[in-house]
Amino acid sequence: MRTTMLRKTALTIAAAAATAGGIAGPAIAAQAAPGTPTAVQADRKPGGERQLDVRYEAQPNFYYCGPAAARNALSVQGKNIDVHTMAKEMGTTEAGTDSINDITPVLNKETGKDVYRSVEIPGAKADDKQTDKLREDIKRTVDSGHAVVANIAGTTTDTDGVVHSFEGGHYISVTGYQDDGDTVTIADSANPATATYQLTIDDLADWIATRGYTATS
Repeated sequence: MRTTMLRKTALTIAAAAATAGGIAGPAIAAQAAPGTPTAVQADRKPGGERQLDVRYEAQPNFYYCGPAAARNALSVQGKNIDVHTMAKEMGTTEAGTDSINDITPVLNKETGKDVYRSVEIPGAKADDKQTDKLREDIKRTVDSGHAVVANIAGTTTDTDGVVHSFEGGHYISVTGYQDDGDTVTIADSANPATATYQLTIDDLADWIATRGYTATS
């Protein structure tokens, strides 16, 4: 079913269970200890590559993917914002967090007025112009020491051939890039066993399609 950026999105049990490798959403996510962050990536390298230092936490339940993605994104700046506080500010319920537009104000509250702004990819697939914009938005945001938060839906395959499926919708953080932005690094709160992986920019753009992302302006 086609979705829009404003449609509610939640990491449902069924969607999480469909993810390759037998990831079962709430049960596994709840096993992560929110008070014990761990590093996902930390490196700055020459030649069109940068990785931010993420103090990763898994989401504590199946519907906190929005607050958890925002919390992981803010962690690259050394911030450790309580995920429950952010969930309240985003209006998150068991149905999820409505839109990327609910994420952006919370990020701006913690980073400064109008630092982040929402971008929509409204079609069923991203076109070349939208993909190019996403690449440049990620590079600019990461180069400034910030992470991107994206609202995705559907199924994609990472660069290692692992399938990630969130048909009911999900939020992720983008915390780095390689190959001058043709490959990007994801921090995913759904399961600490797959806390980080890489996607091509084309696959990420299509994963975001019908929804949106927030990046620095």
